[in-house]
Amino acid sequence: MGWLEPLLYAVLLWLGLKLLVLLVNLFSFPVLRGGQDGPFPEVSLLVPVRNEAHNLRKTLPGLLRQEVGEVLLLDDGSTDGTAGVVETLARGDRRVRLIPGRPKPEGWVGKAWACHQLAQVARGEVLIFTDADVCWREGGVGAVLDFMRREGAGLVSVYPRQVTPTLLERVLLPLIDDVLLCYLPYPLVRTPFPQAAAANGQVMAFQREAYCVVGGHAAVRGEVLEDVRLAQRAKARGVRLAVALGDGWVSVRMYRNYAEVVEGLGKNLIEFHARSRWLLLLSYLAHLLAYTLCWPLALVDPLWLWVGGMGFLERVMLGLKTGRDGWEFLLVPLAPLLSAPIYWRSAQRRYTWKGREYTR
Repeated sequence: MGWLEPLLYAVLLWLGLKLLVLLVNLFSFPVLRGGQDGPFPEVSLLVPVRNEAHNLRKTLPGLLRQEVGEVLLLDDGSTDGTAGVVETLARGDRRVRLIPGRPKPEGWVGKAWACHQLAQVARGEVLIFTDADVCWREGGVGAVLDFMRREGAGLVSVYPRQVTPTLLERVLLPLIDDVLLCYLPYPLVRTPFPQAAAANGQVMAFQREAYCVVGGHAAVRGEVLEDVRLAQRAKARGVRLAVALGDGWVSVRMYRNYAEVVEGLGKNLIEFHARSRWLLLLSYLAHLLAYTLCWPLALVDPLWLWVGGMGFLERVMLGLKTGRDGWEFLLVPLAPLLSAPIYWRSAQRRYTWKGREYTR
């Protein structure tokens, strides 16, 4: 079994580097704290919606509790009664407007087109784009604005705390935090290099001037990862970028079942692999080896126990930073097995999202 030895050391090196980056981020990656008293600039809270009635019943009340100048929702062809939900919950709140979306032009991704339309009608000095499934605690916008002011940032993006009530979600959705916290040391975000950027379209707050400098969503109209591309463009044009974890201020339950997880994560996983199907395959095999197959391989060589232990340690450290339950590290070996359909989905040339079909 001598051929396994190089694999063993390669995996140990890879996991060691991930743990090193994670250790740096444990102490340096910002977390939203309570906002200070104003004065704050006028804020437009901008929400693209497409068949989001089920989410808005839970999240719209939190949006309405924010101290903002206006709450604009762009109805992108909903057929599920979204408009009625907004009308019922926001009745009497003059800050709220539900704007009917225009047909999507060729070459645009649906979300970028919706956000572009919202920005065109927004009046605020700060534009905060947020998804319809994101829950905002009262004072959350103030926490974002305070962080923006302290960082002197033109663009702030927040990664909401993942709400995972089911075992399946606990297995797979922490992988989003893993990608963020194990591969990008936060000190690099403070550098001027455009490739050292991260962002999450679930919460993106722009100074209006910065949004114009970046070119807005029109500049990333055909991008699946429009959030990351906007962050890269911001840094390339001298706009200061800051990123934070949402802690208790901003949270999200992204998907309700396994099919939605596969569709949602599979939509953009290949984008993190330079759009290469070979890199996607290599990534899957590496994760399968490092987090699952390491345990039976330990029967051949006990050094593979170190690999398994490092995988457990990685999830424990992630939990310390993101506030997850400590026992979840036991689920790590299941993640590569349950993520196989996500990788397969992401390798397909055509995919469907929000009822629209796209080609990679």
